[in-house]
Amino acid sequence: MRRRFYPLLSLLMVFGLAGLSSAQSEGGHYPTAGAIPDIVEGYNHLWREVMIDITIIGILFALVTLYFLFAYRRKRPNQEGKPVKLSKAAMLGWAFIPIFVFMADDLYLGAKGWTLWNTYRTPPENAYEIQLESAMWSWKFKYAGGVETYNELRVPAGKPILVRMTSADTIHSLFIPDFKVKEDSMPGRVTYLWFYPKEVGEHLITCAEYCGMLHSNMSGKVIAMEQGAFDSWLASEQAALTEGGA
Repeated sequence: MRRRFYPLLSLLMVFGLAGLSSAQSEGGHYPTAGAIPDIVEGYNHLWREVMIDITIIGILFALVTLYFLFAYRRKRPNQEGKPVKLSKAAMLGWAFIPIFVFMADDLYLGAKGWTLWNTYRTPPENAYEIQLESAMWSWKFKYAGGVETYNELRVPAGKPILVRMTSADTIHSLFIPDFKVKEDSMPGRVTYLWFYPKEVGEHLITCAEYCGMLHSNMSGKVIAMEQGAFDSWLASEQAALTEGGA
């Protein structure tokens, strides 16, 4: 009966190492030097890796459970089980090999998540910076030259965007689901986030921190524009400000 344990131990190692190799096989979503990282694809890739590993581990435990149910089933009504006496090497193997396999995979995924988080918290040097002042119940975005918009964040497509934010009243949380970024804005403190709108389009903005009555109405949108269209829009807004102040 002791021999039955060794195929199971081998199966455990094969499935565990398969999970680790699956996490390594699709690497390449982390940026090279000088390239703009794609945080969205990075998080999507990491999520796929986690789901693959969870699936492999679930299948592994299901197979082991089915094997035990079949191999050690009672064959006679009055049959009593006889525990298998393992050697010290076998006991240590059953304890530490699964720990090593699964923890190695978990730590590997944890390290990739930490790397991705550090990338997200390091804005690219060429990011276009916009100021944000949040308040119940609106987002006020401030551009160079004094231009301000409410609940509309207009940005040039194909350029990383850095948003530095604070709050006029209570804690809010700027959440842009399509870019998988979220950060609290709070009074008396400047926080930031950055994202990379690669293509022209519109994206939802919402507040992810309960900020009082009508919290659910605190929404807006990101409008990613062609660089030329964005420059024209910003210039016209600055001209309108100059004429209004004359």
